Amino acid sequence: MTAGTQQDIEHLKEIGKIVALTLNEMKQQAKIGMTTKELDEIGARILESHGAVSAPKKTFNFPGHTCISVNDEVAHGIPGSRKLAAGDLINIDVCAEKDGYVADTGHSFQLPPYNDELIRLCNYTHQTMMKVISSLKHGVRINEIGKIIQHEAQQGGYKVISDLCSHGVGRAIHEWPQIEPVYNKHDKRMLKEGLVITIEPFLSTGADYVVQQPDGWTLCSPDRSFAAQHEHTIIITRDKPIILTVA
Repeated sequence: MTAGTQQDIEHLKEIGKIVALTLNEMKQQAKIGMTTKELDEIGARILESHGAVSAPKKTFNFPGHTCISVNDEVAHGIPGSRKLAAGDLINIDVCAEKDGYVADTGHSFQLPPYNDELIRLCNYTHQTMMKVISSLKHGVRINEIGKIIQHEAQQGGYKVISDLCSHGVGRAIHEWPQIEPVYNKHDKRMLKEGLVITIEPFLSTGADYVVQQPDGWTLCSPDRSFAAQHEHTIIITRDKPIILTVA
């Protein structure tokens, strides 16, 4: 969507803060021995307490309120009976709607004991996301997003998961534009003031694509390599973007 009014911006900031608070609290409460369903239920209660609903559950009938992916699960993991274990790499993705406005955020982190390589992967992916965001404003080409992600991945010794994309958001989960995570010189589209998009690089220690599992949702690396994702929802301006998904 294009945020055309101050009312749009305030509604987007509200739902952005809600999903950020939800994700942060879920991360804080994630413990060894907890099932991913128990963790998801914490997220559901927080969303409900703020008058928000899970957008994937409402729109696609996703079998959970949030996506919780563990280890070689890269995205769209279904909450269930799996128990979190020591050293697990976890990704939580929270996308929710309130009053017709949608925001989307994601975060990868590791449970202790910590592994230096996985911590570096998570931190580096976050730095990549922030480097992209700081480079965007009205008039910048959309393909600059993929260009920066691809460059940063190469500099860090990682692969880009090329079939998971950033995207438009704001009134629905996935809107125009779909944004490739690698450079496409033929893409002439430009960012416009007010455009609401996600920035969500997926960087990997091995594979550069994911494979859908028999459950119809979960996306895994084909070689059991690890991947990290960080995601903010932002509004493009004529100066620095407005980051919506902050608590």
